[in-house]
Amino acid sequence: MDATTSLTAPPARRSLHRFANPGRFLRLAARLQPWLTWPALLITGAGLFWGLFLSPADYQQGDAVRIMYIHVPFAWLSMLGYTGLAAAAVLSLVWRHPLADLAAAEIGPVGAAVAALCLVTGSLWGKPMWGAWWVWDARLTSELVLFFLYCGHILLMRAFDDQERGYRAGAILALVGVVNLPVIHYSVTWWNSLHQGNSIGLTGSNTMDSRMLWPLAIAALGTTFGFGAIVVARLRAAVMERRLRGLLMAQAESVA
Repeated sequence: MDATTSLTAPPARRSLHRFANPGRFLRLAARLQPWLTWPALLITGAGLFWGLFLSPADYQQGDAVRIMYIHVPFAWLSMLGYTGLAAAAVLSLVWRHPLADLAAAEIGPVGAAVAALCLVTGSLWGKPMWGAWWVWDARLTSELVLFFLYCGHILLMRAFDDQERGYRAGAILALVGVVNLPVIHYSVTWWNSLHQGNSIGLTGSNTMDSRMLWPLAIAALGTTFGFGAIVVARLRAAVMERRLRGLLMAQAESVA
């Protein structure tokens, strides 16, 4: 965005484009990184220790319930990450933010890894509860669809020789895939499901013992910081790689 556009653009757009400058973004990200990394390590460690070793066993599931402190944060992050992917798509398609496509490219692999871990830990939890590693339950199937959406986004962004076309196609897929998020959340309400219902409600209708709820909330908070730390680190590396590539190309052109 040039200087004239910067002066005439709406305030919201000017604010969004403020950190489009690679140098400014890298300085901000460098200051932000430790504030994400250290809380991620400390809070996640505290939440997992509390949940895995100090919280009570479930009266029905016994100690098998402890995988909840790993599985549920991954499930939460898989949806949060895709929400971030869709937000980056809006920034790219509507406001043409220079870093939006790069952010989407870095969120995708992290989100796919988190969704995969959600599915794996869910299978480990389901085996002793249901007697099977996998069932075609509505929530499990919709989470699998989310994993495929992540994978499709990663492949689509790299499927074109013209990188900009790949970015546009990936952004459109990210927006289309958003419809799967409410399906994941409400699947246990809309269909008969082996998966247990939502134990935590926004209206205060929680059915989980507070001795389990607190470590779960702390673990989820810590892993959220961790997700952010990984994405910021990847985005910093991607921006530096792009700057380096530009400098090398400019140097090669000047020599030629």
